[in-house]
Amino acid sequence: MDRVTHRRPGAALLGTVAVLLAGTLAGCTAIASPGGGPGPAGGPPGGSQDSGFLSAPISPFADDWAITGLEPGLRAALHAAAEDAAADGVEMVVTSGRRSAAYQRELLDNAIRVYGSEEEARRWVSTPELSRHVTGEAVDIGYTDGADWMVRNGARYGLCQTYANEMWHFELAVAPGEVCPTARPDASAG
Repeated sequence: MDRVTHRRPGAALLGTVAVLLAGTLAGCTAIASPGGGPGPAGGPPGGSQDSGFLSAPISPFADDWAITGLEPGLRAALHAAAEDAAADGVEMVVTSGRRSAAYQRELLDNAIRVYGSEEEARRWVSTPELSRHVTGEAVDIGYTDGADWMVRNGARYGLCQTYANEMWHFELAVAPGEVCPTARPDASAG
């Protein structure tokens, strides 16, 4: 549990809220310990081997399906960005990478319960058919200083913040060094 609740000095509240929200939307009642413990319904215990469930933020270099299942160009850009962020003294972690369609459906179903309607839930969680996490084309970055570093520097690697309401969600959207397109308001915008 320390991996989820412990934050380095200076980490902002938003990072903690994002992790707690992800756990809430995933229907987790307890955070699994690394390498063991309960996973989401239908998912493997303690990790993301097939589901995309992360029991705690992980390194962008982890040998975990949430990372290795990412589209190769996205994974390479993520690695380069994480190395440069570390050189700048910023720790970057992945809070969500590749996800299974079943896990994405679970996230959406839980969001519908939390927000009261599919329309409102879709502002935060996409359908399995449309989710770029399911195809391995999206990655969520934490802690807050890591996501902030990526917002400011991601275009150098082709990584762009896709949704204005999700400072942590990045996709490989442009060639390295190009200007990122304007972020869509939220996940319901397609």
